[in-house]
Amino acid sequence: MNRLTDTDLFQPVKIGAWRLANRIVMAPLTRCRVKNDGIPGPMQATYYAQRASTGLIISEATNISPQGRGYAFTPGIFTEAQIKGWRQVTDAVHAAQGKIVCQLWHVGRFSHPSLQPDGGLPVAPSAIAPDGDTFTEQGLQRVPTPRALETAEIPAIVEQYRHAAHCAQQAGFDGVEIHSANCYLLEQFIRDSTNHRSDRYGGGIENRTRLVLEVTEAVTTIWGGDRVGIRLSPVTPSAGNTPMDSDVMATYGYLIEQLNRFGLAYLHFVEGATRDSREIPAPADLQKLRALFKGPYMANNLYTAELAYQARKNGSADLVCFGRPFIANPDLVARLKAGAELAEAPRETWYGGDERGYTDWPALGASQP
Repeated sequence: MNRLTDTDLFQPVKIGAWRLANRIVMAPLTRCRVKNDGIPGPMQATYYAQRASTGLIISEATNISPQGRGYAFTPGIFTEAQIKGWRQVTDAVHAAQGKIVCQLWHVGRFSHPSLQPDGGLPVAPSAIAPDGDTFTEQGLQRVPTPRALETAEIPAIVEQYRHAAHCAQQAGFDGVEIHSANCYLLEQFIRDSTNHRSDRYGGGIENRTRLVLEVTEAVTTIWGGDRVGIRLSPVTPSAGNTPMDSDVMATYGYLIEQLNRFGLAYLHFVEGATRDSREIPAPADLQKLRALFKGPYMANNLYTAELAYQARKNGSADLVCFGRPFIANPDLVARLKAGAELAEAPRETWYGGDERGYTDWPALGASQP
């Protein structure tokens, strides 16, 4: 294949309100490299600017509130200081001719009291314990049984998203992505495996999808739908080995049809199990779900160059996300275009630490560190 003439992967494209330089997207990558005040700084500005040749950068998952935090050393987007920190990042990306959206994140039950305000329990739709550990300042610690949110508390959750969306606007982002995937709070409400409520936010599909639709309405009121994307993961078991919904097609089909009224910039799917497998368990059919969405579709999970070329050739995706390849290949777009070999980052550099394994990866043609 001639990488320049046989695919439009590297050609400009209009998506939502944005004119993107190409169809390649940098997936959100948690790197756990900010202080526990959640404020990004010059190191993050350098890191993201190095990767600005991609069509769109989705920021690492960013906490919408102190309650939404589930991992140590992750950034926030709810204080003035965090806004100023992120402004350094967005200015650097824009100076490099890139575009960046902020992924809005509330982990829900997948947290630990040491990460929560006043040492409280994490919150969730229901008091069902996940299976797993989370990364705290003291290292990995077992995730406890969460506290079920009271119905009267839920409007405050919606307000946290609205406030974070406004903060992201002040920080100079080009838009936001609502993180409703990977079994964090919004998806905990969506799935009947984690939502056993009996109020207006539990029970049938309409009730279980109510919160994510209320959040989407709040966020699009701030940004407009054409600068907002949403991430879903109908079959992934991550964040506590969470069971799938008992009727994936009905639940996510209803949700996607309802999302159409907001005129979103894109629908972002994790295809399969995050970082693990691209297999789609029956009876789920992600392309059938994708077809329900009246807008651009962003595909993600273990994509290679050849898979990306194929996705554009057969029309199965409008945009293709790459995650881990961006860690060690800041100029990933150029490498894919040239058919160059990709560097691989050692796992020990993925999370935590300093500039080493973060901003010291050389561009194509430069000597390796």
